[in-house]
Amino acid sequence: MTSVQSGGGDFRRSLELLWGTPEEPTRGPRPGLSVQRIVRAAIDVADAEGLGALSMRRIAAALGVGAMSLYRYVPGKAELIDLMVDEVYAEDLAAARSVTGDWRQRLEEFGRQEWALYLRHPWILQVAQGRPMLGPNSMASTDVTLLAVDGIGLDEHEMLAAVVLLSSFVAGLAKTTIEAMQAADSTGVSDDEWWAIQGEYVGPAVVEGKLPMLSKVGEAGAFTSMFDHFEFGLQRVLDGIAALIEARRESGPPDRAQPPSAGCGS
Repeated sequence: MTSVQSGGGDFRRSLELLWGTPEEPTRGPRPGLSVQRIVRAAIDVADAEGLGALSMRRIAAALGVGAMSLYRYVPGKAELIDLMVDEVYAEDLAAARSVTGDWRQRLEEFGRQEWALYLRHPWILQVAQGRPMLGPNSMASTDVTLLAVDGIGLDEHEMLAAVVLLSSFVAGLAKTTIEAMQAADSTGVSDDEWWAIQGEYVGPAVVEGKLPMLSKVGEAGAFTSMFDHFEFGLQRVLDGIAALIEARRESGPPDRAQPPSAGCGS
């Protein structure tokens, strides 16, 4: 997947559109056109054709208007992508706010919702979020998730880290899973052909015993089984958070006011 950067355009304008109440143009060739309609049309295009197919001209065609009319509402493609990302986060907000149970049950459900979100809108994973745009829906989604780990013995740093850990696992596995699903279409090489050709080269190394552990797991069928990597990883992430909660019950929260130790030899 080729990435684009969140906030890669005029990010101040993106923030105005995300958080403000933009004035709709008083003049224009198509009454009824709005930022919301443009964003939804863009999401539909990206869902069906991928982020690479997204252009102002393509969106305008989907809406039945001229491309230049879109610029009365949105500065360009980069700012539009910021709005698209925040818009899809709104899809699960109502469901997330209604999730009940203890912290683990709630985080588990949030992880499943995020996984489903990426499968519905795989193009989101092409938007680099190392420095994300803080839109109202994405922030509300994070706030709801943080609420699930509030009051369970973690301090605020650990609460945020637990949420980031869960989301990073889901996004990372979703990216590789979706890339594998799309590989045959993007390369024109079927999965069977891909693995058969590689086997011609890797096979001799396996036979000669140069890859003993890979041979072991391969003979057990690990490479071809329908093992649920998402379910396995999700539960292990939650196990790790549970272990931290238990550790905090025994030792209390860390003293973050102390400077780090100087280390050996100081």
